[in-house]
Amino acid sequence: MDTASYVILTRQTGLKKELNAVANNVANLNTTGYQRQGVVFSEMVQSLQTDGGSVAMSGARGRYNDELQGALVQTGGRLDMAVEGDGYFQVLTPAGERLTRAGAFTRDNIGQVVNMDGYPLLNDGGGPIVIPFEAENVDIGPDGTVSVDGDPVGRVGLFVPEDPTTVQREAGTIYRVDGEVIPVETPDGRIVQGFVEQSNVNAITEIARMIEVQRAYERGQKLLEQENERISKTVDTLGKTQ
Repeated sequence: MDTASYVILTRQTGLKKELNAVANNVANLNTTGYQRQGVVFSEMVQSLQTDGGSVAMSGARGRYNDELQGALVQTGGRLDMAVEGDGYFQVLTPAGERLTRAGAFTRDNIGQVVNMDGYPLLNDGGGPIVIPFEAENVDIGPDGTVSVDGDPVGRVGLFVPEDPTTVQREAGTIYRVDGEVIPVETPDGRIVQGFVEQSNVNAITEIARMIEVQRAYERGQKLLEQENERISKTVDTLGKTQ
């Protein structure tokens, strides 16, 4: 394969990854706590054997999460919570502690506050939060303090990764941190009871980007076909002259 084809193929591979990211964003327009995902591109320059010659190739080297605040929507649920400002809730999954902005919570059969996947919500000390079923009033303060019938029973923890580059999306709204997490205190981040945070995906922007990437991919495909045709004609011509 010649150099031109390699250059086009690296571009096509990156565009395909970006298209997948955009499609995933569009699919999660209505997912509570979802953060838009983007693709980071880099350029690689390789020297050629000719004097002063070089070729540049692009590649999709990673993804990032857009931490722009999503709109807060009132649900009235006494265990529903939204983070306003910095911070993530911490939940305990079978694979360990994970972060999330999805604040739709309920209780399991032993009274633990859990998310929609059944993962326990953790307090600021890393333990589960338990609310008795006979509780009449549950109040959650901006600092995360949970009070049951006027008596404090725990404090919802808010955390951020010490190094943002260590955050990896595992599935949907669940994030793994390959490093340390540190607590967030008000007013940097506060909890709003009875609300959830909507996805921060802008539908118009994402669909426009999807169209742009699709057209760029189609142009790249056409260039590959033209390059293949050029090489075939060259080979045929050389074969006839021998």
